[in-house]
Amino acid sequence: MPDVRNAPRALVTIPTLVEKVGQQPISPDPGLVPHFERVSAHGGGIGAKVPGIIRDLSVNGVFIAAQPFPLLSRVSFTFPLTGYGQVDAIGWVFWRRSQDVTVRYTGREAAFLPAGIGVLFESVPIDARIAIAQIVASAVRAAP
Repeated sequence: MPDVRNAPRALVTIPTLVEKVGQQPISPDPGLVPHFERVSAHGGGIGAKVPGIIRDLSVNGVFIAAQPFPLLSRVSFTFPLTGYGQVDAIGWVFWRRSQDVTVRYTGREAAFLPAGIGVLFESVPIDARIAIAQIVASAVRAAP
């Protein structure tokens, strides 16, 4: 099956520790209050930490194989990036796979998909995003 996601990605194996963090409160201008809505992060379990493995990486986010946090959890994690150093990231759990699953495709080998979370980056330093973009571009060029 072709990859139809918007952002190209690199397959990686990078250990990380994911921590569930709270959402920062904001006070919009009083004139905006009647017109302002904000998505609220899942509030339970703030401070919970789980070890994980980053399995794919794009400039927009990562998939982390780990015990999954609930959807819309706000998470913090760090990871080493070759040629860059340590990346400090904050993101939102936009999708999750609650358990390991093996998918069988017609005419192809079965694919093992681990439990984990798809995290959309909220905050990553711009120079780290550039380094990620370079890693992803190299992976795309090397792909068959």
